[in-house]
Amino acid sequence: MPHIISSMTRVVVSSLTALTLFGSVASAQQPPTVRIRGTIEAVDGAMLTVKSREGTDMKVRMTDNVAVTGVAKIAKSDIKPGSYIGVTGMPQSDGSQKAVAIHVFPEAMRGTGEGFRPWDLRPNSTMTNATVDQKVEANDGDTIVVKYKDGEKKVLVTPDTPIVTFVAGEKSELKPGAKIIIFGATKKEDGSLEANRVNVGLDGITPPM
Repeated sequence: MPHIISSMTRVVVSSLTALTLFGSVASAQQPPTVRIRGTIEAVDGAMLTVKSREGTDMKVRMTDNVAVTGVAKIAKSDIKPGSYIGVTGMPQSDGSQKAVAIHVFPEAMRGTGEGFRPWDLRPNSTMTNATVDQKVEANDGDTIVVKYKDGEKKVLVTPDTPIVTFVAGEKSELKPGAKIIIFGATKKEDGSLEANRVNVGLDGITPPM
């Protein structure tokens, strides 16, 4: 997958910073942020009209220097020991996590949001950003052990688990019908929303995290 691999450094340089995705540290001085998942309905210059997954119509103004990141599907085989990944999971009775989705970070983003925390994809869902320590393959799904600075988690990856990575994106990919996720749209004092980063699913996929 040469396009994905060659694009990883560009993504980091032009699009993302480590504390923006999956667990940025907020301070009291920062304005509140809103996570938005949805479908673009219209684009008017810097203004996106988005139908959220909850069915709400939202208008989000993109900053002049907005960074656009593509979310691209990759294969399960791209998860290897040593990979730094994010696991959107559901807790299981034995203490493990069943992966709802996995995103593989570009190498230059290793360490982004490291740790385990609640997540809002589904009720009771979690996010674990960590390094793959072990991987055991099986016909009904793989089991991986991921380690982060405060602990580790065992994760079940089923054949249906979507696996994606981040690649360099273009503003032209922000068009009606595109599925997006904005991890931290800023809510301004007048109630309007502003985004300096937009993540868009490529080839029709919905960002699964």
